[in-house]
Amino acid sequence: MSFHQTNQLPLSISRLVDAELRTGEQVVWVGQPIPSRFARRSIAFVLFGIPWTAFALFWIAGASRFKIPDFSKGFDFFPLFGIPFVLVGLGMLSSPFWMRRKALKTAYVITDQRAIVLGAGAFGSTTVRSFDPDRLKDLRRVQKSDGTGDLIFERTWSQGDKQATDHGFLAIANVREVESRIVSLSQGA
Repeated sequence: MSFHQTNQLPLSISRLVDAELRTGEQVVWVGQPIPSRFARRSIAFVLFGIPWTAFALFWIAGASRFKIPDFSKGFDFFPLFGIPFVLVGLGMLSSPFWMRRKALKTAYVITDQRAIVLGAGAFGSTTVRSFDPDRLKDLRRVQKSDGTGDLIFERTWSQGDKQATDHGFLAIANVREVESRIVSLSQGA
């Protein structure tokens, strides 16, 4: 890999890309998701998290009879059962922060042999999804008016075909240019 292609990545991510490359494999393009665009994918969690957290807090208040606890008469543990629900709600409300952080630890790579989605995880783990040219024949491009967007390589379904997960290069700049590079790779197969 040449230096000019990976110098735009953080050093830790660049090292992961280098370690993932096969012998003789050359990088054609490398990039990362736009953090703010990537974080917008979690808006549904935030919108659901607002009433969830509000109800959990209301439930705790109701379970404690809408009074500040009086410990002189002993301690009532019942209101504490609502705390895990508040924590889940706080997780949903903070999902844009976690998605932004994930974007900063993700790299998208096109080589002369494949497309790679590489993510540095917690505790030193790395997630790698590799797409050989034959898996890139059915691309889907979702483009915004400013030229940013998603290149979706495949979609998987879960929960009885109710929830879709897109796999590919998400929230990238110049999506049309990147698509042309993927098309060139897939036609070379």
